[in-house]
Amino acid sequence: MKTFNYTITDEVGIHARPAGQLKKKVKELGIKAVLGVDGKEADVTKTLQLMQLGVKKGQTVTISVEGDNEEEAAVALEEFFKENF
Repeated sequence: MKTFNYTITDEVGIHARPAGQLKKKVKELGIKAVLGVDGKEADVTKTLQLMQLGVKKGQTVTISVEGDNEEEAAVALEEFFKENF
């Protein structure tokens, strides 16, 4: 398992459009990814779970990546977060 932290910079936090794009990216990579914040976690392929976390600007999230090529997938996801969140 590979993990990384990211501090949300988007003004509205994690909202529907980028959450949907994140789900698509994870499925493309063929991995399992879990996002955690404040002791709560959500499978990023479950958009409703992700939205229920209520992640706001300035919060630091932890993303755990598991599966084949998890090292490369974690790098790709970190870049995705920089571009979208």
